[in-house]
Order: sequence, then structure tokens, then C-alpha cells
Amino acid sequence: MNSVIDGVDYGPLAQLLGKWVGNKGKDNAPDADANPDKTDFTDEIVFTVSGPAENAEEQELVSIKYHHVVRKRDNGLIFHDQIGHWIYEPATQNIIHSLSIPRAVCILAGGKYKESNGESIFNVEAKQGSETFGIMQSPFMMGKAKTTAFHMNLSVKNNELKYNE
Repeated sequence: MNSVIDGVDYGPLAQLLGKWVGNKGKDNAPDADANPDKTDFTDEIVFTVSGPAENAEEQELVSIKYHHVVRKRDNGLIFHDQIGHWIYEPATQNIIHSLSIPRAVCILAGGKYKESNGESIFNVEAKQGSETFGIMQSPFMMGKAKTTAFHMNLSVKNNELKYNE
């Protein structure tokens, strides 16, 4: 796959571009009594180019933006809506994932890109309290449904996208 679009080399992010639809999702959301809510879902992720960026005249980045909508399989109602960016630094192969959800939670996660047996792997994580790759959330969410860590593994192989968080 050609990773150059309009003169910008998006590197491994280029293979994410476009619309991805899934219908086999299973959400296991923790709750207060330690019995996870389990929800079968369908989802759609649309990735589009965002462009290059330069930081302090020395760090070169490229990014793509996305919108991810998750619906309950039994009734089609949206139960998760997320926007953000995937950012790649070619010099280091670092990956940065920024995301926001409308329950007043924002995450900046970081990690590395790697390839293995024809599979492209984007692995990122964030922890509450980190000054670099961390989690910000509203006072309500801190008190009622605190996110203390985030980990995402996203992979592409044979034109199939898979992820888990």
C-alpha cells in the first residue's frame, strides 16, 4: 500500500484510512459490584487524513483523525462515541493516540508501532497521574467511574482491523 497521500507520508497510519465496520464486538464494562456488564455490539470507525505537524522545529509527526461509534447489537442504540487522532513519529516509530468521549474523559496514550508476520501492530497505554501519557476526567467520573489505566492494541492484517482495550 502506498503510504504517501497528497505529498505526505503517513507511514503505517495509511493502512488505517477509510471506513471499518464490525459486527462481532463484546463489551465487558466493569461496574461497582465487580460483575461486568456484557454488551454485544457493532461498531464503525472512520479514519481520515489530518496532516503533518512539526513541534519546536525538530519533531516531525503525521496524524490521522477518526470517529468511532459503537451500537448495541440488540437495539442499535449508540452506547459509545469517540473521536481522536492517531499520531506517528517516523524518526522513533512512536505512536500516540489521543481520544475524547462525551462522558467527560480524555486520554493521551503512547507506545510503539511494530510489524510481525505481516501484521501491523499499534500498542499504546496511559495511566492516571502520568505527566506524559495520562487520563483526564471530570469530578463526577473520578468519583463514580474512575478510569485509572488505558491500554489498546490495534492490529491490521490481510485487510482486517482488530482491536482490544
